[in-house]
Amino acid sequence: MAAGNIAKSREMERLRAKLSVDLLWIYILGIIKEKPMHAYALRSEIEKRFGFLPGNVSAYVVLYKLHGRGFVSSKEQGNRTVYSVTPKGTELFKEAEKEFLKKQKMLFG
Repeated sequence: MAAGNIAKSREMERLRAKLSVDLLWIYILGIIKEKPMHAYALRSEIEKRFGFLPGNVSAYVVLYKLHGRGFVSSKEQGNRTVYSVTPKGTELFKEAEKEFLKKQKMLFG
């Protein structure tokens, strides 16, 4: 495989998938820790910042699970539900950051 095609290899595509939708909760926490947001705006912000658009159902399922586990809170504002990070969610995000940095150091020195 030519060097230019490595970026398009199945391995790289799988890596991108695993680092995007499979870890959607990290992106969600990272964004709403900066500013509370409703799900539609959150999806748009993920696409803008990180280059992938999670499905409607995926975003809501992840938000529902994060809410149920106490990592995010919600508040009704008009006809929308706005989500924000709880202190427990902030702690989870910081732990995820430590884990990423540890793995990065182990892999790439």
